[in-house]
Amino acid sequence: MAGGQGSIGDRTCGQQPQQPSQDMSEVTAPAGASPSQEAEIRAALGTRLVVLVGMMGAGKSTIGRRLAARLHLPFVDADNEIEAAAGMTIPEIFEVHGEPHFRDGEARVIARLLESGPGVLATGGGSFMREETRRRIGDKAVSIWLKADAEIIMRRVRRRADRPLLQTADPAATVGRLINEREPIYGFADLTIASRDVPHEKIVEECIEALHARLCGEGVPPAQPSGIMGIVQ
Repeated sequence: MAGGQGSIGDRTCGQQPQQPSQDMSEVTAPAGASPSQEAEIRAALGTRLVVLVGMMGAGKSTIGRRLAARLHLPFVDADNEIEAAAGMTIPEIFEVHGEPHFRDGEARVIARLLESGPGVLATGGGSFMREETRRRIGDKAVSIWLKADAEIIMRRVRRRADRPLLQTADPAATVGRLINEREPIYGFADLTIASRDVPHEKIVEECIEALHARLCGEGVPPAQPSGIMGIVQ
């Protein structure tokens, strides 16, 4: 395993950069927003990305893939890119090098990915906490916070062993603490979409509508439904 050689996000001399996955074939665009609406969003984005932020389990990767398909843009998952750059899984990076090393590498990888727009980027739950990363996202992207409550997050992540921050004696308390620490920062995102118990395409549709309202001069994005219950998995 090549984890100890080099830093996360740094390319070895002569190494070809990994291209973001263009995972756009699995979803057929439903009859919702008109095709021209997606085209108008793409034109307004220019070289910018749509960046999804929020807690683990909020649905960033799931919704991000479907949103990219609707917009006919490439999708990339920052966590996958970090693992590819490090040659290690994220739990292994945490175990061998610790969280500060991981966060530094995460920031480098996201900075690189932000130069590859247009596209849709799903980020890790802690990445938006770094001021430098927030500034870069603000410069290079439109950010969407997928907001989910603690109960939904726990239901989604409790069976997974790939969440290093939840390897604690009381994962539910850890999630509650992280929500309290992070939500004020997530609130700096350009848009907020409630992650709740509806079909994935409903959430994607709300992302499309909010992006179009923000980017294409339709005024304030539509208000989000009350109650945050989580996206159906």
